[in-house]
Amino acid sequence: MQINKILGIITARGGSKRVPRKNVKDFLGKPLLAWSIEAGKKAEVFDRFILTTDDKEIAEIGKKYGIEVPFLRPAELAVDTSSSYDVIKHAVEWLKDNEHYETEWIILLEPSSPGRQIFHIQEVTKIINERNDIDSLIGISETPGHFSYLKQQQRDEKGIITRVGDGAILRNLIHRNQDVPKSYYINSAIYAFKVSNLFDGNNSLWGDKTYGYVMDEKYALDIDTPDDWLVAEIKMKKILEE
Repeated sequence: MQINKILGIITARGGSKRVPRKNVKDFLGKPLLAWSIEAGKKAEVFDRFILTTDDKEIAEIGKKYGIEVPFLRPAELAVDTSSSYDVIKHAVEWLKDNEHYETEWIILLEPSSPGRQIFHIQEVTKIINERNDIDSLIGISETPGHFSYLKQQQRDEKGIITRVGDGAILRNLIHRNQDVPKSYYINSAIYAFKVSNLFDGNNSLWGDKTYGYVMDEKYALDIDTPDDWLVAEIKMKKILEE
């Protein structure tokens, strides 16, 4: 088995709006950011593990919990329209230009997903070391049947509903949720990709063959709103009690 050189990255900007100062806000006894740092460190799979942020307070918290903060991200890469691609590419290029550090794979952990566990990071590492036919990986969870794309409806100007995409009428749909074919949603818990994807001309983290890493829905906590925060606290307490 080839053991790839893996860079772990956490992205955390200071300007979150729907949950102000989200990354430094206390989540069950410690800053939200700390949960991802601790999981990444305890997984013991990274060649290096860095935090990219524009915010000095976030940087200090990151250092306190043991992650490298080799630079402060430029302000233009910390606005609402900044893409993960641009942020990650900047980090890769900075490390190469300033520290002559290069790597084959990156595992990206977003602090808004504290439900991700140590074993998830370790399993993803095993997959990217064992598989030579993939160039990227993303965490996914099974979509509940009633939210399936096969049940999504559009509504016309008269209020009549038909299925999105093909216009199927209601009586022709699959009605029992357990009969709906499985589909998955991106759960934002973990991402992995070859560094070469960043420089192949497609301006994307993703290559041609992205592996779907299936995670139990209970770990799929993606905090984006105050309501998400409340739900995540309840779910995380249950995870910690197991």
